[in-house]
Amino acid sequence: MKKLRIILAFFLLAVLMPIKSQDSIPVWRLETFEKYLNRQTDTLYVINFWATWCGPCRKELPEFEKIHQNYASQKVKVLLVSLDFPNQLEKTLIPFIRTHHISAPVVLLNEPDADRWIDKVDPAWTGSLPATLFYRGKNRHFLEKELTYADINQLIINQLAD
Repeated sequence: MKKLRIILAFFLLAVLMPIKSQDSIPVWRLETFEKYLNRQTDTLYVINFWATWCGPCRKELPEFEKIHQNYASQKVKVLLVSLDFPNQLEKTLIPFIRTHHISAPVVLLNEPDADRWIDKVDPAWTGSLPATLFYRGKNRHFLEKELTYADINQLIINQLAD
């Protein structure tokens, strides 16, 4: 019985223990986010806009996680930008990230006036989710739809070839 309790305790610790990179999620305002949108380097940035309340977003997040892991040693950076409400950070967003074992960087964009920032991502964006921006230098490609791993990977290959 004692061994069972010890095994159960270790199991619960492994499941419930937060992963260090997921202990906190930065909350960005437009000024910080805008700097990330305009980096002029040879790195390809893949910025996915999502929310925990968005079904298609939740469905595609594992695909972005795989991309993050598969391209970790290359000049490809994935950033998951949550558009959840800031008051849901502790109750919803962080537990969601932990439960789904997301290791890609996640930030919460706390900029309620979408008119102030959506056009800076892409002027054609209607604001629907999910949405993803791929950019390297001045070369930008924006999609306002759910993506599969194959879609994301092909877009990365195309962007890196340019």
